[in-house]
Formats: sequence, C-alpha cells, structure tokens
Amino acid sequence: MAAAEIGKAVNDNFLGNCNFPALYNFGDSNSDTGGRSAALDLVPPPNGETFFREPCGRQCDGRLIIDFIAEKLGLPYLGAYLDSIGTNFRHGANFATGGSSILPGGYSPFHLELQIGQFLQFKSRTSKLYEKFSQEGNVSPLKSYYLPRPQDFSDALYTFDIGQNDLAHGFQYTSEAETLASIPTILKKFSEAILSLHNVGARNFWIHNTGPIGCLPNNVRYYQLKPRNLDKYGCVDPQNKVAQEFNRQLKQRVHFLKSNLQGAAFTYVDIYSAKYSLISKSKSLGFEDPSKFCCGSYYGYSVPCGKRAVVNGTVYGGPCPNPSKQISWDGIHYSEAANSWIAKTVLDGALSDPKVSIRQACRASP
Repeated sequence: MAAAEIGKAVNDNFLGNCNFPALYNFGDSNSDTGGRSAALDLVPPPNGETFFREPCGRQCDGRLIIDFIAEKLGLPYLGAYLDSIGTNFRHGANFATGGSSILPGGYSPFHLELQIGQFLQFKSRTSKLYEKFSQEGNVSPLKSYYLPRPQDFSDALYTFDIGQNDLAHGFQYTSEAETLASIPTILKKFSEAILSLHNVGARNFWIHNTGPIGCLPNNVRYYQLKPRNLDKYGCVDPQNKVAQEFNRQLKQRVHFLKSNLQGAAFTYVDIYSAKYSLISKSKSLGFEDPSKFCCGSYYGYSVPCGKRAVVNGTVYGGPCPNPSKQISWDGIHYSEAANSWIAKTVLDGALSDPKVSIRQACRASP
C-alpha cells in the first residue's frame, strides 16, 4: 500500500468512517441511473448534457443525488441492474427505475418489492459465481472486476429514495384524502422490503423521506386555477401536507425498525426540508424562479423534455441556455445544480436522524 493510501486509511479510521465497500440503491427517477432507459424507453438528449455530455439514463442534465453519494463515499457511479452493456457491479448496483413506487400498480412495473426481488437474485447468483471462480482458482475479469465480493454485502450501504410516485399516482387517480389514507399501507410494504434485506445480511440503511411534491412545476401548473391552494413560495400546499404526513409516518417506521432489528444502523434523511429550503431561498442562492424549468415546455405549447415543436414560427422545447440557474430540469426532476446543493446539505448529517454523515452511517446508535 502506498504511503498516501496508508495515510488515508489511518485518517478514515480516526474519523470513524465506515469505508463502505459497495452501495445498493432502491428508488424511482430521483435516483435512476439507467434502469428505465435500459428496460423501457431511452432517455433522450439533452438529458446528461451538463456533466456527462450525452444521455446517461438519468432524467437530469447531469448528476443525481445518488451520484454525489457515490462521490462522497469514494465509489464509482452506480450502474443500473437492468443495463447489461458494460456495467461494473464490483462496488454495488442500482435497482431504482424511473416511475417506480412502493406499491405495485403505479407508473412503472418495477415497484419496490420487484426491486428487492432483483437484488436477492443478484446477490444469490453473483455469490455463487464468485465461489465457483474461487474454487477453480480462476483470476478472471469477472472475479476481480465485475462481481461483488460476497463478504461485502453485509458491509455495504443500502440507500432508498422512493414514495413520491405513490403520492403522485394517488393525487392523479384518486383524491388527496384517499392518498393520505393509503400511507399506512404504503409504509407497511416499505417495512417488508427492509426486513427482506435484513434477513439476507443487510445492516446499513440510509433512507430519504419524500420531497415537497407540491413544489414541482409540473404539479403547480395544474393548480393555477386554485390560487388559494398555493403557499407563499408558489407550492401546492395540500399536496405538501400529504407529503409531510407521509414523512412523519415514515420516520416512525424507521424508528420502529431500528428498535427491532438489532445490529442494524438506520439513518433517516430529511430530503423534504433540504428541497423546500432550496426553493424558499432560491433567489438568494442564485437560482431563478423555482416554478420554471429548463427542458421542455408547458408555456404556450406543451412539449416534453427531449422534444421540440415549431408553432407559428416559435420553437418550443429547447433547453434553457444555463441549467445551473434552474432548480427544476424538466418540471418533475431537479437539475444537477439543485441536486448538488441538496447533496451538500444532507450528506454531512445536518438533516439526518441520527445526525451522522453518510460516511458514518454504519454506526448503530442507541
């Protein structure tokens, strides 16, 4: 080991950092790094233009919060489990898929229970392959580069960012009251997913609550005829109240799991507060109107991100010239600049319970 590596290892140990060998993520488009694009529909340009310079499976101009998590932990960006082309799973895998929800029957077939099933199969099959190569003494690329080491599964960090689509689907197809009443059922299914992972050795859980869904420009535009439902920052207050209740009950669930699953470390992360703070302070932070977005158009003519239309000589749908000034990338998903600010706000533990940074999220607290 080089002197610099020795120094880093000593310093990490002194700081009490966990040195997670791998990262496994479950979620929706807020953390999808290519699952939906590989399985269902290709994410088109200009997605990815800011950082990757090309579409990379993310519904964003660049990096997502999960990418900043990987950077913080010193791990490679997560490849999507569903992407079979050139994906390296040595340091983890991403089971998140755009449109996914906790309960089945939403916008995507890849609900949380299915994502957990994919992980269980991934763990079983890769462990058997690793054991086979070890017994054969075959030092192949599959063993040394692509496959996770079986012993790393228990030391890995398991991250979750899911639930927003359960609320969105409820708002769209039922009512706010019915969506509110469905929260216990949603979170029961979430708890079952955690238990399934714990049963096969997962011990370190980093769980994001859901963001202020009522602040998404795509949602705000549907409420333009109901101005009394908007708060002082232009967010749909009834929807945000449902999200807040979801988060209150999620935090209770996490505390219950923490009390009953001995040896497991749970960190509950208040993403809602970070995102709402960003929106409320947007101008002072150098961002433009948070009700606007960069890619696509719902103003004058409706065009989704990645499409363009010319109507009476006016071009609709082209991306804005400076995405770094926008909080919303496409009306639903956050820009890289916003994701970067949110990640810096939460990853050091300021909005976590317990207040530990993500590099210390393996410490089970009393």
